[in-house]
Amino acid sequence: MERNQEQMPYSNTPQVQVGEENGGANGRDEKKDRRSKIIMEVKKQLWLAGPLIAVNMLLFCLQVISVMFVGHLGELSLSGASVGTSFAAVTGFSLLMGLSTALETLSGQAYGAKQYDMMGIYMQRAMFILLLGCIPLAIIWANTRSILTLLGQNAAIAAEAGQYALFMIPSIFAYALLQCFFRFLQTQNIVFPMVLSCGITTLLHVFMCWILVFKSGLGNRGAAMANSISYWINVLLLGLYVKFSSSCAKTWTGFSKESFRSIPAFLKLAIPSAVMICLEMWSFEMLVLLSGLLPNPKLETSVLSISLNTVGTVWMIPSGLSAAVSTRVSNELGAGNPKAARLSVLVVLVLAITEGLFVASILIMIRNFWGYAYSKETEVVKYVSKLMPILAVLCFIDGLQSVLSGNARVCGWQKLGAYVNLGSYYLVGIPSAVLLAFVFHVGGKAKKATKRIHDSKIPVHVVS
Repeated sequence: MERNQEQMPYSNTPQVQVGEENGGANGRDEKKDRRSKIIMEVKKQLWLAGPLIAVNMLLFCLQVISVMFVGHLGELSLSGASVGTSFAAVTGFSLLMGLSTALETLSGQAYGAKQYDMMGIYMQRAMFILLLGCIPLAIIWANTRSILTLLGQNAAIAAEAGQYALFMIPSIFAYALLQCFFRFLQTQNIVFPMVLSCGITTLLHVFMCWILVFKSGLGNRGAAMANSISYWINVLLLGLYVKFSSSCAKTWTGFSKESFRSIPAFLKLAIPSAVMICLEMWSFEMLVLLSGLLPNPKLETSVLSISLNTVGTVWMIPSGLSAAVSTRVSNELGAGNPKAARLSVLVVLVLAITEGLFVASILIMIRNFWGYAYSKETEVVKYVSKLMPILAVLCFIDGLQSVLSGNARVCGWQKLGAYVNLGSYYLVGIPSAVLLAFVFHVGGKAKKATKRIHDSKIPVHVVS
């Protein structure tokens, strides 16, 4: 009896220790597995986001380079090109970009579900719808001068902007096709050919701007023509890649009559996506148009255009992260992996915060000489330097909003995003900007009144 009692502690103790050791080992294995999943997700997103950021940056640089070249022609030319670019973005580019994002949901999930043949059909359907929509947009661009004059814009600036937009008309059709190609390749995780195509286009664009703006004597018309030519070169390069590359052999099987079917179903997803994006982009572009109504409109419009071009350039980084998380989430949802989709969202938020802090610091450090990239006018450069610290804060918050919006689109929350954008920009932001600029006479700084409350409204989680 005593012997058994003496042996019991020894016989029981190893059993408990083994259980504890197994439990500890399992816990360590779970932590290790979770850590490896996070590291793998970070690698996947950076592998996608890096090239996509480069693509967005290079594409945006086409407009920025044109404005930079025109800026050296004089203040009026810069103001006209800035307003013309803003008008084109408001009435055309933003709408086409928004409509094309429906492919992020449809093509991304089709790729995850291995329904490869549907991806080419979705792209053809999107191309048909977007090209059809370009026709009324082209008519609007042709009447830019009259529309801006009707809205009370300065007559000289309206004339320059109208001329710029008129020569930009061919670019709108190319831009529609380009956005469809981007979404088609992006959702297949094919990103490096896009970088190469945009890189070649941007290099050629610098040369074309130099020839058409300075050497030909066309001025701002030459910059607009260079934009159109560059967009079509990009479309041609990507079209050839999709046609002849083995990477797209399963997803592009040629033109199909199937693409003309289910158009209402496509529009049901595309229109809310367009509204969501347009409401955001329009709020920024409206500020440039409003700046033309301020005292000394040439200075205010030029400075505000430089500021928004800076914000737009920086926005390319979170935009790339947004595209990456859209691809990852749509692929995982299509494959039936909601937990992996949620992890993708959490990872991209950490990446966006890190990137935002870094970029904001850079903007503050270069504030005193950034304006020289756009203008030789000392007054313009000093004004820009005063705005840069506020722009840094704006860019940080905008980055968070951007990645959350990408998640909202791919999860089918476009209507929610549209309502949030409507309230934050048009019930708070724009009215505040008008009050500060025209009532309290803050000037161009009133644009910082545009509130960014998206990050607290759009859900972070993908699944409950």
